[in-house]
Amino acid sequence: MRAEPGAPPPKRSPSRESLRGLDWFIFFLADVQTGFGPFVAVYLTTEKWTQAQIGLVLSIGGIVGLIGQMPGGAIVDAARSERLVAALAVATIGTSALGYAVWPIFPVVVMAATLHAAASCVLGPAIAAISLGLVGPHAIGERFGRNARFASLGNGTAAAVMGTSGYLLSSRSVFIVTFILAIPALLSLARIREREVDATHAHGAVEPEVDAVKVTSILSLIRQRALLIFAGSIFLLQLANAAMLPLMAGVVTTRSSRWAPVLIAACIVVPQAIVAWTSPSVGRKAQQWGRRPLLLLGFAALAIRGLLFATVSDPYFLVAVQIFDGITAAVFSVMVPLIVADVACGSGHFNLAQGIVGTATGIGASLSTVLAGYASDKFGSSVAFTGLAGVAALGLALVWLVMPETRRNVP
Repeated sequence: MRAEPGAPPPKRSPSRESLRGLDWFIFFLADVQTGFGPFVAVYLTTEKWTQAQIGLVLSIGGIVGLIGQMPGGAIVDAARSERLVAALAVATIGTSALGYAVWPIFPVVVMAATLHAAASCVLGPAIAAISLGLVGPHAIGERFGRNARFASLGNGTAAAVMGTSGYLLSSRSVFIVTFILAIPALLSLARIREREVDATHAHGAVEPEVDAVKVTSILSLIRQRALLIFAGSIFLLQLANAAMLPLMAGVVTTRSSRWAPVLIAACIVVPQAIVAWTSPSVGRKAQQWGRRPLLLLGFAALAIRGLLFATVSDPYFLVAVQIFDGITAAVFSVMVPLIVADVACGSGHFNLAQGIVGTATGIGASLSTVLAGYASDKFGSSVAFTGLAGVAALGLALVWLVMPETRRNVP
């Protein structure tokens, strides 16, 4: 039964099995993705790769991830089954992990990095689309918060397990664990009932209320002021954030090489625990307070984190500084898909809009590692961290001065 024109669409009531399937799919997927984080550089170093070779592989993956963002979103918008797209992507990532573990030679690793990056370009939009298709626009803020919670629990669990296995066994074992974890991820995805994922909602084609934005074309979508400003703020976020953990991992390795895998794992676990604890609240507060106050909080925490990294020398205290990373991650893990859903509502191009913001993410992250690495080599890590904090402050100013509020529904 269709709602009257201009009326809010009826609230959806997906089954408990589908909701739990989505929870655990996100949990195990986060486990799988964690294996491709800082552990890649550690593993390839143990395989006698040079830093230039490692940097080239990471750059190739970054470039593929960058140019694939908008096509990835468009693929999800065009797909008849978001579940099938997600399943193929997870299988590809699992195969990539096996390639790293079994054949750590340059051609295989480059192919694995390329496939992983390409698959990741569709996974983010697919998860958001499945979520929106299941619960509809009424409950999407809290659903995104729940997604962030399970992703954080997965990241934290995987970091602890992989850090321990890397320390006790070998760095290669991290990728074997990653391959194995792809299996429960696929089983969890299969629990989501296809018929309960509303394709119209999943693509952002339904206006949630009378005054929703009237977007009818891709051109109209990409001209939206709110989307462009938000993409710019996410560019600054990644420019400030992406290099912080890798740069800090290098500092920790220099000062405490034996304990480096454990400390790096702890630096991942701490913020993920905070995200798991706070993300559902972020989704609720975003509806009560609006989006802008939370964006300001996230940028402020990032700037403080950069300044503390610049001044703290104790490698163990650096782990405590990651509390601020948790605050930033909790905010943006919910705000990114939520604000994109706000501005793309009614367009039918929700996932393409995610790709636009994802492109800004990729550009910022790629420039971050290059510029911060250069600054660290030339002027020292303290100067690099201070510069990253300055970029975060610039993002704070952008949101404060020009970012409009995108919340539409005041309860």
